[in-house]
Amino acid sequence: MRFILWIAIAAVCFLGILPAVEAGGFNEVLSIGSGAPAWNDLPGTDGRMHSLKDLADKKFVVVVFTCASCPTAVDYETRINELAKSAPSDTAVVAICVNQVAADLLPELTKRAAEKQFQFSYLYDGSQKIAKEFGAVYTPEFYVLDSSRKVIYMGAMDDSTDPAKVTKRYVEEAIKAARSGGEPEVKEMIARGCRVRYARERRPREK
Repeated sequence: MRFILWIAIAAVCFLGILPAVEAGGFNEVLSIGSGAPAWNDLPGTDGRMHSLKDLADKKFVVVVFTCASCPTAVDYETRINELAKSAPSDTAVVAICVNQVAADLLPELTKRAAEKQFQFSYLYDGSQKIAKEFGAVYTPEFYVLDSSRKVIYMGAMDDSTDPAKVTKRYVEEAIKAARSGGEPEVKEMIARGCRVRYARERRPREK
């Protein structure tokens, strides 16, 4: 029954007729105000290792779980890059891919980052641990962290996959609100895209 309700909510939200919900409505792991899980020593497309603690000089961090194998995630690459280029100097944008298909492995992501001239850090976590800790379900899925590294927004970047039809920019509005000392009006909105390709966990057979 819960699964059917989830599908119904996702369907109407995709059509743009579902209002924002209270914190924790679409994430089974984190709630608004939760401390963000920290990633440690994840390889990036820049050939370096990255950790959340490396961003101590940044007041705000935008984390996006994305990939190169999902059409929706690919469509959002330009928007993510524009966000990274236009973000204030105290704000970092970090993309993380955890899928294990060939197109999403670090060598291919590295080529793509160079070709597209991404201005954000693009990391890879083959263990998929960090995505599970964030409760990420879709690519792309965004999280805005404040100076205490607490989640102040999570979900979709904006209100339309078609850039020409965007009227609400949730991530940008969350950053703006936080920088002015306030809270975003919309704290959570279900993400749109492809499901994260979590590896199937095989259970040992009973003897």
